[in-house]
Amino acid sequence: MQKTIKRREATEHLPFPNELPGLLQRIYAARGVTRPEELQHHFAHLARPAFKGLSEAVSLLADAVVAQARVLVIGDFDADGATSSALAVLALRAMGLSSVDFLVPNRFEYGYGLTPEIVAVAAAQHPDLIITVDNGISSVEGVRAARELGIAVVVTDHHLPGAELPEADAIVNPNQPGCEFPSKNLAGVGVIFYVMNALRAELRQMGWFTESGITEPNMASFLDLVALGTVADVVPLDHNNRILVAQGLQRMRAGQARPGIMAMLEVAGKAPHRLTASDLGFALGPRLNAAGRLDDMSLGIQCLLCDSPTLAREMALQLDELNRDRKAIESGMQQEALSMVNSLAEKSEQLAWGVCLFDETWHQGVIGILASRIKDRYHRPTIVFADAGDGQIKGSARSIPGLHIRDALDAIAARNPHLIQKFGGHAMAAGLSIARGYFDEFSRAFDAEVRRQLTETDLAAQILSDGELSAADFSLELVELLRTAAPWGQHFPEPIFDGEFFIQQQRLVGEKHLKLVLSPEESGQTLIDAIAFNVDLNQWPDASRRRVRLAYRLDVNEYRGRKTVQLMVEYLEAI
Repeated sequence: MQKTIKRREATEHLPFPNELPGLLQRIYAARGVTRPEELQHHFAHLARPAFKGLSEAVSLLADAVVAQARVLVIGDFDADGATSSALAVLALRAMGLSSVDFLVPNRFEYGYGLTPEIVAVAAAQHPDLIITVDNGISSVEGVRAARELGIAVVVTDHHLPGAELPEADAIVNPNQPGCEFPSKNLAGVGVIFYVMNALRAELRQMGWFTESGITEPNMASFLDLVALGTVADVVPLDHNNRILVAQGLQRMRAGQARPGIMAMLEVAGKAPHRLTASDLGFALGPRLNAAGRLDDMSLGIQCLLCDSPTLAREMALQLDELNRDRKAIESGMQQEALSMVNSLAEKSEQLAWGVCLFDETWHQGVIGILASRIKDRYHRPTIVFADAGDGQIKGSARSIPGLHIRDALDAIAARNPHLIQKFGGHAMAAGLSIARGYFDEFSRAFDAEVRRQLTETDLAAQILSDGELSAADFSLELVELLRTAAPWGQHFPEPIFDGEFFIQQQRLVGEKHLKLVLSPEESGQTLIDAIAFNVDLNQWPDASRRRVRLAYRLDVNEYRGRKTVQLMVEYLEAI
């Protein structure tokens, strides 16, 4: 689709250090950085643990460790849930708890969260205490079922709460009412990291480590998990999250990551010392998520828990194979979805503002990715549904700036109480369940709600650019500066530049990717490699086109030991 490249507005000079290059100062200012301290990634700048419910949770957990109670960690089936589960189990074991295990619901059998059904499965292990990670804030019935069985429950979560909170023994969630923790953007793995850090402090104060002869664990050793889960869950990288991610990346680059993470990096072909936050999101996250999407996330968690590099590599290879299967399934679904969207647009003469798609053959574990693909292609809030059995369909929703998708579902439910059985999520992503017979009615209600909240201007896709670079700027030094400048990610995006170039060469590679040799001057004095993935084959390659306007990121192309600057094209249009 046609996009508009818009340059970020220039910001007045801010008190950055003089040694910081002017380009970086401009990039940081455009991302809302106002103080030099926000560029510091040391632990000393982490927000203090002012969580509501933290003292109650830590007291319960400390008692469980001292009493050697049976503790069961119940997580979610995505990368955040997997890293959260692994961190909780590893930290509790390191603190001397001998009986701690995890249980993750199979998404196809039990659905999301601490449901009464998963509590019944958990009860067979006779736990004294259940800790939820990356879920639980909406598990009102599940928590009630656990407590009726005499099982204490500590909920740790980051999702937005509903009108009713579960009656857990303790709840730690920065988004629960009354919580004063300043960073509301923590991922689930960030929340459990804070909880385990506070637990270590409590056990230290009690003299537990000294009396038990246990070496006090170094909590920094878990930051590889925190970084991976935070980036993979696409939460906003505010200053607090940037610190956690930067510290985790530092450990990974030094080769100090868990064997499972090192194995996934090897299988993905990523050199640890060159690792960036985007590698966590695009290389490791999908491989870890593939287990929960197609099979059972237990495989992913076991890979993260594994101490043996040999076994970890075997599991990493299994995760890689699952990810290949996921890609194949997604590709077929995407072709069907695009055909469906075109057909719907032709029937109504225009595309709905809020897109809803359903096919009974679609894989329930892949609809979230498909929703993202359709949302990106058409710049419309999108919900993709799959058959969940028993007359139910489950939907995965993705939004665009300007529409808080969870709040939109809440508004639909308030106006149409019969439509949505359950829902939950964030501003940009959510999940829901409805009766299959209500799909058409829900689709109309969703489109109406989107039209209520957005304008036509909101539907015009924009690419925000950090401006134009001169020919002298296309250097490996600048690429390296930007690569190490900060953990880039959600709400703190990697710099994108724009400009007009003369096409010196163009050809297809890999059947659908356009490889270009460009020059900022007509003379071709400066040559720059560029690649645009998944181009429209009806438009490219085109030998008649001599000039092009791009929005792009800077990267390094390494071939036979030679490094050159390469432009990673985000958008291109012929001039």
